[in-house]
Amino acid sequence: MSLVLNEDQLMFRDSAKRFAAERAPVAELRRLRDSRDATGFDRAVWKEMAEMGWAGVLIPEEYGGVGFGHVGAGLIAQEIGRNLSATPMLSTAILGVTALLKGGTEAQKQSVLGSVASGDSLLALAVDERSRHAPFNVATRATGSGGKYKLSGRKVLVLDGHVADRLIVSARTSGDVESRDGITLFLVDPKAAGVTITRTNLVDSHNAAVVELRDVAVSAEDVLGGVDKGAALLDAVLDAGRAVLAAELLGVADESFERTLGYLRERDQFGVKIGTFQGLQHRAAHLFCEIELVRSAVLRALQALDAQEPAAAGLICLAKAKASDIGRIATNEAVQMHGGIGMTDEFDIGFFMKRARVAAETFGDAYYHTDRYAQLAGY
Repeated sequence: MSLVLNEDQLMFRDSAKRFAAERAPVAELRRLRDSRDATGFDRAVWKEMAEMGWAGVLIPEEYGGVGFGHVGAGLIAQEIGRNLSATPMLSTAILGVTALLKGGTEAQKQSVLGSVASGDSLLALAVDERSRHAPFNVATRATGSGGKYKLSGRKVLVLDGHVADRLIVSARTSGDVESRDGITLFLVDPKAAGVTITRTNLVDSHNAAVVELRDVAVSAEDVLGGVDKGAALLDAVLDAGRAVLAAELLGVADESFERTLGYLRERDQFGVKIGTFQGLQHRAAHLFCEIELVRSAVLRALQALDAQEPAAAGLICLAKAKASDIGRIATNEAVQMHGGIGMTDEFDIGFFMKRARVAAETFGDAYYHTDRYAQLAGY
């Protein structure tokens, strides 16, 4: 499969590049942070993004989306990473939409997907319960019978959980806490009795929340993917999120590298530009090669998702692990080559370092995906 973009994809990328730079730049993230904005992103800008097809990039046209696939979603994510744009893209347009497309009934799809594509509804995936990603370690319980359940448990790092119109919650309907079997996904109204949502402040100034559930009533009509059969659906949802996060990390690394090159060309030391120092040139050349490797790995993973290839999970592990590592290295090098000014909050490069750290940990860091890749390969 060719690792190049076609004409439509190039046009889509250029449109996303212009919009993100103009309407959702790093300066906007800084403003949201400094003003302690209650939402964490600009809803009017998200509506504009929805009009451009961002919210419905994975949603088929029959449900009101544009159906441009995971490669298209990755192109948007790269520009989000370049600009550190604050959006509910990952939580809603990728994770939430994938859960509904892969596991929702026709009634659920008709009820939710149209309003998501228009930018009117937001979704949030509530999966993790530990400080590190362990999606199949589920202590949250769904008890009951006859198609009536009550959910009780606690979820952490729920992206955009404090503004979501629907939560997608993993709960254990059978089996032990660490068992892959016996997990069920439920659509939950965040305003339902027994749901408590507390926004958490992340170091990268992006959105997350803690969700607590106490005897929250749900029914068989709220189940996604079948009772006790949520593990396979959860794999599909998380893999879509991981691939798009890898694309965002690529954008973070790209922008960090380009800003650093610009600084090396401008900064004088001992009467010469520091970009002429051979030691810095070697480091920049090495980083360029590593970023290009990430670019290939990310595009291949996204293509595999669109083609529904059996090898997609392994390619996603490769992309997420490599992007997490290079995102860290690129932002480390950026801060170091900028020198003292790179450590100051008034300079934007620190925002990229913080986002790279959080995105790398989200849904599994490089160590998690190296281990998962080995398991998928039979080791």
